[in-house]
Amino acid sequence: MPVAVLLSLAIVTEVAATVALRFTEGFTRPIPSAIVVAGYGLSFWLLALVLKQLSIATTYAVWSAAGTALIAAIGVFAFGEPATALKIASLGLIILGVVGLNLAGTH
Repeated sequence: MPVAVLLSLAIVTEVAATVALRFTEGFTRPIPSAIVVAGYGLSFWLLALVLKQLSIATTYAVWSAAGTALIAAIGVFAFGEPATALKIASLGLIILGVVGLNLAGTH
């Protein structure tokens, strides 16, 4: 499977686990709790597969930044959290940081 697909799946499963975490009520609800554990477990397994082909800096930067951006968007659109100028600017800085890491290469 292409590395971009594996990394995308790692991001999606991490985001699903994070959203489910909101519904665990302190891990007292079994189904959301199981989704959290399975989602994070699958995400880290997929990351391990990606790390066979990409550097740890690139992999983690893309995984964490994309996950952060998706969670922020879900918070705004699904849970009614405010989309302040500071929040949007901060996400932009995260994205610029990932771009910078990728431009810097592995040297």
